[in-house]
Amino acid sequence: MRSRELKERTIWEELEVGLGGGKKFRVLAHLLLNPDKAFTKYSLVKATGLRTPSVDRRLKVLVELGWVRENQFKPKTYQINSENEIVKLLIELFQKLRKYKCLG
Repeated sequence: MRSRELKERTIWEELEVGLGGGKKFRVLAHLLLNPDKAFTKYSLVKATGLRTPSVDRRLKVLVELGWVRENQFKPKTYQINSENEIVKLLIELFQKLRKYKCLG
């Protein structure tokens, strides 16, 4: 996915790409529910129950969207980008949902 393609997306298309569904949603949800923490791929694999290739693919999309930051430590860590306007709204939504349903 090229950055030019990302800029041409509508907000609804970006949400569809970013949120995904089913198992893909687990990575984003885990990061949104823990906005102050950074995670290695291994810790995301353990937390979500997904296989490493699935987590890799999901992180790549989320980093390209600007929803997740990839920190160049060894090993690399990933953290939700709380400066992104869409992500700010998603964090707020997830925090409100957490109060009403047991999400995490």
